[in-house]
Amino acid sequence: MSILNKRMIIIILILLAVLFPFIVPNQYYIYIMSLSFIWIIAVYGLNLVAGFTGYLSLAHAGFFAIGAYAMGILTTKAGMGFWLAFILSPIITMAIGLLIGIFALRTKEHFFAIYTLCVGYIIYLLIDKWESLTGGVRGLIGIPPIPNIGPIELSNPVNRYYFLFIMLLLSIFIIYRIVNSLVGRTFIAIRNSEDLALSLGISTTANKLLSFVLSTFFAGLAGALYAIFIRFLGPEISSTIIMFDMLTYLIVGGIGTFAGPIIGTLLIVWTSQSLQFLEDYRMFVFGPLLTLIIIFSPNGITGFFKHLTVKRKMRKVSIPIETKKEA
Repeated sequence: MSILNKRMIIIILILLAVLFPFIVPNQYYIYIMSLSFIWIIAVYGLNLVAGFTGYLSLAHAGFFAIGAYAMGILTTKAGMGFWLAFILSPIITMAIGLLIGIFALRTKEHFFAIYTLCVGYIIYLLIDKWESLTGGVRGLIGIPPIPNIGPIELSNPVNRYYFLFIMLLLSIFIIYRIVNSLVGRTFIAIRNSEDLALSLGISTTANKLLSFVLSTFFAGLAGALYAIFIRFLGPEISSTIIMFDMLTYLIVGGIGTFAGPIIGTLLIVWTSQSLQFLEDYRMFVFGPLLTLIIIFSPNGITGFFKHLTVKRKMRKVSIPIETKKEA
């Protein structure tokens, strides 16, 4: 696919997102799409460490919850101003991620996944049991809504939709710059072969830690947005169910691909909405779907289409060569 075609697709997608509230003027659908934007930001953070660096963090939902609770506690209990709390929430999440990452990244491969799974469960227990700070099972309520920006009323669902969409675009742009920078290439080198990266003089420990910390920043940002969007928090947002939901979004869309988080999240979220009548039996649909994708397209839907594009290009190149030989 040429650069021009990619740009055209991006422009069309952005235009569709901008026009969505007018094309589908249904408040419930606008709510679901707004919530999808938050999940996409979180999944992009997970993709940064799992997809581009090759280290599967199963504590991502925990960091998402830390960002959400940081926003809630700073505004409701500490009495901090909205925008200062909003800026500090992902920074606090990133600082905690740094402390955890220093120890977590001493492990490798499946040991790292198991370690972070344990960390995620510890975060869940802290939120559930530390009632004086988090509200425990009763949850944290009274989180203030997004304040107005000048004449723009962000209490309006459509205006709030555009605010979240802008936050998503900013997040995607920053991650795109990271992935396509020298730092991003270093992450990919570690994913492809950590031993080879070490032999080239790359500090794998420092770069893995950087990738992990950056992923927690985006998890914290998504968590803060979730807190001000829902305005009620409970321990379940740090549960393993949320973690595996995020992982499903990433695997279906395409782990280690740039468009994967968008495609996977939107597809699963909207499919879930259409299958609400099945309630708890929805996993009978998602389970086989996920299994088939892992078996036949390990790189997800995005990877599948990339593979088709590469095969088409190879055919176009091989046909002229064969014609030349015949002549």
